[in-house]
Amino acid sequence: MRDLNGLKWLHAFEAAARHGSFVGAAKELGVTPAAVGQLVKSLENWVGHPLFLRGRTGNERLTLINNADDALHHITPGLNSLKTGLNILRHHNERPVITLTLSQTLLTHWFMELLNTFSDIHPEIEFNLNVTDKLVNVANGEADLGIRCGPGNWPGVTKKWLMEEEAILVCSPHLLALNETINLQWLAVQTHIHDDTLYPGTSFPSWENVLATLGISNASERALHINSTSAVILAALSGRGVAIAQKNLVRHLIATNQLVQLNTARRWQLEWSYYLVTPKNSVMRPDVKRFHDWLIHKTNNEKNHPLKAHSLA
Repeated sequence: MRDLNGLKWLHAFEAAARHGSFVGAAKELGVTPAAVGQLVKSLENWVGHPLFLRGRTGNERLTLINNADDALHHITPGLNSLKTGLNILRHHNERPVITLTLSQTLLTHWFMELLNTFSDIHPEIEFNLNVTDKLVNVANGEADLGIRCGPGNWPGVTKKWLMEEEAILVCSPHLLALNETINLQWLAVQTHIHDDTLYPGTSFPSWENVLATLGISNASERALHINSTSAVILAALSGRGVAIAQKNLVRHLIATNQLVQLNTARRWQLEWSYYLVTPKNSVMRPDVKRFHDWLIHKTNNEKNHPLKAHSLA
């Protein structure tokens, strides 16, 4: 079965198996559900038996029979390998391009510096950045790589742990008067910048939690509420007050003395980490693997360089 029809059958079968429906497969392949169903039926006729148990709930859910499930573990890598081979042919005389997806906040406050460093080393490699807070379907090849933060339980991708995250207190160095004692009493009377961005399941601390943990009960009521993490960091940079920030997002600003980390001897560890994800069972192109391995190595080195902090007595 090495004709084009056979490849179309396999493509439709694999997509229908992943989505669990002809409707989902049709959206991915850009055809009608009926067309997907007919392609799958042609494959079933060729092999001589059904490949799915067809239900009538939801979007006509499909369940693989046992030997079809076993076959899928060979078919999916095979289709990914074919795609890799076609990309090699297509880009043979072109500059390599890596498609990477990540959030606006990660790009602005963490990744751009790393991208500049890598591009200085490998100017021959170009990047297409898909910057969005939506979960781009890396599993279906919409990007070569994705940088995600969360619990790491995304289906259809291979993940590599990059770094953990914690919340810290930061402010502008201009907020620290030379003749003033910087301690918990000082912290209590500052304007507290609240990050009202929703971080479900992260245990991101509120100012109420932080102040209670530090034993501060007479705190100032001066507050600035912002529903954007980037804007929270900008407000701290401008000296508007003390902010609770994600450490990795302000690491460069602390290292370059644009922000000061306030050390309280207490840590607020978040319950998710950053991961580098790639399509499961796919073979990375050499340029993608070069960047993939470099980013993991670079991130590990960064974690080993502690940031200086101003202790709150």
